[in-house]
Amino acid sequence: MNRTEAVQDLVNNSVSRRRFARFMALGSAAAAGVAMTPWQQETQAQSLTDVDILNFALNLEYLEAEFYTVATTGQRINDVGIGITGSGRAGETVGGSRVALNDRNMTIAMQIALDERAHVAFLRQALGAAAVAKPAINLAALGVGFNNTNEFLTLGRAFEDLGVSAYGGAAAAISSRAILTAATRIALTEAQHAGILRLLISDAGVAVPMVDALDVPPLASPNGRLFQVDGAGLSTVRTPSQVLAVAYASSKAGTRSGGFFPNGVNGTIASV
Repeated sequence: MNRTEAVQDLVNNSVSRRRFARFMALGSAAAAGVAMTPWQQETQAQSLTDVDILNFALNLEYLEAEFYTVATTGQRINDVGIGITGSGRAGETVGGSRVALNDRNMTIAMQIALDERAHVAFLRQALGAAAVAKPAINLAALGVGFNNTNEFLTLGRAFEDLGVSAYGGAAAAISSRAILTAATRIALTEAQHAGILRLLISDAGVAVPMVDALDVPPLASPNGRLFQVDGAGLSTVRTPSQVLAVAYASSKAGTRSGGFFPNGVNGTIASV
């Protein structure tokens, strides 16, 4: 069974996947005396499935794909043939424009854009009928990102580091080995993106703001490091609410919309 078939099997058997997810999250950890991760502790009452987790990731991939596609072409992902339909509340993408990048930075940005669109297409294919629609996205939520190269690098870095932390946090909650492998490969790609953007920022001497208390800014910023890692060399991981707090530009508990997602994200995981 390949990766897509493994996900489709979960999609087509909702009873089995929910029962298995609940058993894995609650029963196995308790029986083995293994402490649940912060991600699992935060979401245990929701009885999340692998499909729920992949749809949470799909919302973030929609955001990244739109950002890079607009920044490099001035178009939206729907304009270049990427599907955006599905369950939940669909919405338009507003804000942003093509950024005047030099040849080196444009090449890097275009390569990242290709990957991010591929991530959307892969997750949508894997999820099939269970895929959520692209929610409304406001690329101009913070008023930065498209006026010059430094703004583009600043916002792109924030998105990539956020994505890496989201996948890293979710890893322990994924039940299927096939799905975990696929998600890990996407996360590794996001980490490569983050690494090169952080290097470009450091080389340009751009000081960037921290997106939250967990953030490790690039070298040019106060207390910055080249990589998004702690003192043990481990990458930052975030829970769903911590990820959404950044995306919604609000850490208030219960927040369900705002920031880059003015109407919220689609799927089970949707609130801070």
